[in-house]
Amino acid sequence: MCCMQSSDSAQILVTGLGVTTAIGQGKSDFIAALLKGQSNFGVMKRPGRQHPPRAQETTCSRFLGAEIPSLCVPDVVPPNLLRTASLSGKVALATLHEAWNDAGLAQVDPTRIGLIVGGSNFQQRELAQTHDAYRERKRFLRPTYGLSFMDSDVCGMCAEVFGIQGLAYTVGGASASGQLAIVQAIHAVESGQVDVCIGMGALMDLSSWECQAFRSLGAMGSDTFAQEPSLACRPFDKRRDGFIFGESCGAVAIEKASTARRDRVEPYARITGWALRMDANRNPNPSVDGEVSAIHQALHKAGLRAKDIDYINPHGTGSPLGDETELKAFTRCGLESAYINSTKSLVGHGLSAAGAVETIATLLQMKARQLHPSGNLEDPIDTRYNWVRHRSVQHTITRALKMSMGFGGINSAMCMERI
Repeated sequence: MCCMQSSDSAQILVTGLGVTTAIGQGKSDFIAALLKGQSNFGVMKRPGRQHPPRAQETTCSRFLGAEIPSLCVPDVVPPNLLRTASLSGKVALATLHEAWNDAGLAQVDPTRIGLIVGGSNFQQRELAQTHDAYRERKRFLRPTYGLSFMDSDVCGMCAEVFGIQGLAYTVGGASASGQLAIVQAIHAVESGQVDVCIGMGALMDLSSWECQAFRSLGAMGSDTFAQEPSLACRPFDKRRDGFIFGESCGAVAIEKASTARRDRVEPYARITGWALRMDANRNPNPSVDGEVSAIHQALHKAGLRAKDIDYINPHGTGSPLGDETELKAFTRCGLESAYINSTKSLVGHGLSAAGAVETIATLLQMKARQLHPSGNLEDPIDTRYNWVRHRSVQHTITRALKMSMGFGGINSAMCMERI
């Protein structure tokens, strides 16, 4: 029997969601696309994403990914600010707008609202393009570059547009940044710094430099499916050969039950446990021990046993080593009976945004009482697990576990419970 938190009013609730991905902007379009198993992978076309052809070459690079086809930015964003905002900034503003309205934050004292943006160096393509454009005329560099090259500028834009006067800062944890932002938002609310705090996973705007570096590391695919991009993203499948990038951004509003009593605010779930564990390792290779430790700590904080978890949204990038390591951790923790699917298989790996976007996917599936299929999961690397594969499954999530890991030995786990 799982234990309950000592005070109902102190329970940590999710009261608002905002999401933008390559398969849908807004939570309604996002969950509809997920449940249909839709994806949008191809050779990336956004300027600055591919290496231009060198002398005596006729083609540029062919990095694969999923790019947002169009973006609707709300009218609340002033045109002059929009003109100088990066892609990451524009998507952050649009995504925050949805979460803000969903949580009814116009009813909250702005000095009691906080924002934590997960990610670091997430505007690299914008910076690379600026450097190329002004390389021979540096004296004409636009003055706003003095603001926009810093990721904190996204916090500043969001705070200005929405009037946030509590706190706003960034946290960097590589691919775990989105989930770490949510955890930091929980800490800000628990400590009383603010009443409501938004944890956001920022859009990681890769340039061709980062794409090449990830390919050189062996982290990004795909050689196997270079000519068939729709088949390239395949976490936990035996033919996986690395992660496939996906543009995305997610925002999650966090508060205590004692403050979540505004008109038309309906909490999505309780967050009952969370944990961060380090491997003491700079490199990208994962650790079973680190992941097991994070899972055990999150379950302990939530007062849960492994058998209480009936759904897992894994980190599952499609890395040959990473996927196997994560499943070994689940086995050691006794989590084989829970349903598992892969949100990354449909939206791609959002890097700094991944943990937040996949938390949102978990909460929307909880509300829909339905689990989305996993793309390209044709031959799972371990058949003992309760995979959601080619089609959606009717299931009422009671207690979910969300995993998120990052380069540098970062392991995080979070438990969510149906209200």
